[in-house]
Amino acid sequence: MKYIQSLQNPQVKHWKKLAAKKEREKTFTYLLEGFHLVEEALKEEVVTEIIVEEGVDLPNRWNTEGVPVTTVTHEISKTLADTETTQGIFAVCRMKKQPSKIIGRRYLLIDAVQDPGNTGTMIRTADAAGFDAVIFGKGTADPYSPKVLRAAQGSHLHVGLLKGDLNMWIEKLNEAAVPVYGTALENGVTFREVNPGDAFAILVGNEGSGVHPDLLAQTEQNLSIPIFGKSESLNVAVAAGILMYDFAMRS
Repeated sequence: MKYIQSLQNPQVKHWKKLAAKKEREKTFTYLLEGFHLVEEALKEEVVTEIIVEEGVDLPNRWNTEGVPVTTVTHEISKTLADTETTQGIFAVCRMKKQPSKIIGRRYLLIDAVQDPGNTGTMIRTADAAGFDAVIFGKGTADPYSPKVLRAAQGSHLHVGLLKGDLNMWIEKLNEAAVPVYGTALENGVTFREVNPGDAFAILVGNEGSGVHPDLLAQTEQNLSIPIFGKSESLNVAVAAGILMYDFAMRS
């Protein structure tokens, strides 16, 4: 087992760089923190390296055969941590290969949702509702950023994560006979008025401005969720959860 105690060690500097989107996209790797997330990543066989703080024991149930384990000081562990109180366990993981074509029947499209907590929650809900993939449009929080990963609680390992121009993906979904349903406060029908088939995609948008009008113009139908109280709107992750579960249960 390798032991590193200097913050100036090149490997430590590389791990720290993975906090930046540029380095993650350059290396196709990302850093996970915490026992639960590392264990889920080990099950999916995407872990390339485990980093553990000295004095922290790896669970006996973990199969780490063939995975390098490096022990580091508490100071290095704190430097790598994105949480206030770290558990002292990290893993460098490979990103999943992004498919270039539609291979599933249920998709969530996210247009410019900037809050990482909302983004991670939607990934987690999409996984729970049995969706095949989440597609991240321009301006949306990076699915491999530490805060999104923490909010997703390992669900990023179970659903496809696709990025790119949503105009292109909507076109691909239409070609694959997967209708896209947008979300809008105005000029839409109540979501219960739509009868989803076994294939569908749900499009949600920015916390303040909603889905871009150009994207809404390309959908099969735009949907709204009734507001019975005095609130002007629902949180985007809550709205997405309502629609995903409703469509999944009625399809």
